[in-house]
Amino acid sequence: MIYNDENWEAGVIRTFTEDVEPEKLIWHRDGEDRIIEATEQSDWKIQLDNQVPIGLNRKVLIKKDEWHRLIKGTGELRLKIIKK
Repeated sequence: MIYNDENWEAGVIRTFTEDVEPEKLIWHRDGEDRIIEATEQSDWKIQLDNQVPIGLNRKVLIKKDEWHRLIKGTGELRLKIIKK
């Protein structure tokens, strides 16, 4: 499994373990707008289509059907995901 989701009052907390294989973090699109943010300081990054990778230590808006991918950092990553 690439990640584990747990419900949270405003959305989902998604956890990626430190042993996730980087090649499993593929380019993909989602069916709704969403805002994501790491719950703790992290060196993991996100790359949106036609943009350079950015850190997840601030809120990031991913628009519906926008291509994006995670870039693995060190340790575990826990994301707050709010679907719009």
